Amino acid sequence: MHDEAEVLEMLFTRLQTVLSGLGVAWEIVCIDDGSRDATLAALQGRAQADRRIRIIQLVRNFGKEAALTAGLDRCIGDLIVPLDADLQDPPELIAEFIDLWEQGYDVVYGVRADRRSDSTAKRWTANLFYKAFNWVSDYPIPASTGDFRLMDRAVVDALKQLGETNRFNKGLFAWVGFRQIGVPYVRPQRAAGTSSWASPKLWRLAIDGITSFSTAPLRIWSSIGFGVALLAVLAGLALIARVLILGREVPGYASLMVVLLFCFAVQMVAIGVMGEYIGRMYVETKRRPIYIAREPD
Repeated sequence: MHDEAEVLEMLFTRLQTVLSGLGVAWEIVCIDDGSRDATLAALQGRAQADRRIRIIQLVRNFGKEAALTAGLDRCIGDLIVPLDADLQDPPELIAEFIDLWEQGYDVVYGVRADRRSDSTAKRWTANLFYKAFNWVSDYPIPASTGDFRLMDRAVVDALKQLGETNRFNKGLFAWVGFRQIGVPYVRPQRAAGTSSWASPKLWRLAIDGITSFSTAPLRIWSSIGFGVALLAVLAGLALIARVLILGREVPGYASLMVVLLFCFAVQMVAIGVMGEYIGRMYVETKRRPIYIAREPD
């Protein structure tokens, strides 16, 4: 939650109605991500009236990925459902999520089948991002999915093993694997208030997502380096052949160009090799576990 005071009454009314009808024990973990309005005060009043409501207050606005991580670190349930406070992810779907979990799925995620509530520009850029991410990443994420999903405790425990600081949670949800299934739903308009997501934040999130799960940008430049180096060698050979066949037009030109092209080729190959090693170092510094195991059912 970040400056969500206007929507809290509607959120808790719908959320508590849904949870009370499930017939299970539940808790609501509220992450206040540095709100500047009355969000925290409203949450504190609700937490005093209902001990099943817990509050985690971040000392400043750390961003959605950090806030989501804080919630996953501190929740204690057997089933966990991350949910945005703006009610664009309908809490009524939680019952359907649980039905699918009972059928053996570890992760049940919402798929935004209809995004007419978003602007045309946002729909277009989101579609472009998913295509670009899945093209370069070894761990594709389902298109038009967000953080709204049900996860088994085993999945959350696996996520907590990932110690990287620069997190892109949608990618991590895909990386850990487990049995997953999507549930399509129509994404409604924000219930109240205004979104804190501006274009620069969305752009940074997209860049974080692509660079966190792929070394393709480095590898692309490695390939370009080797390709340009090959062209430089061929151009040098062509110059030598031209001088041998047609003679010298400008004294020293051919020899100078051959030396320059050779040095350029060596530099491009070196940059490509460095890129490969930097990519491996980048992956190693994340310290993701080599594997995640589970006991068979």
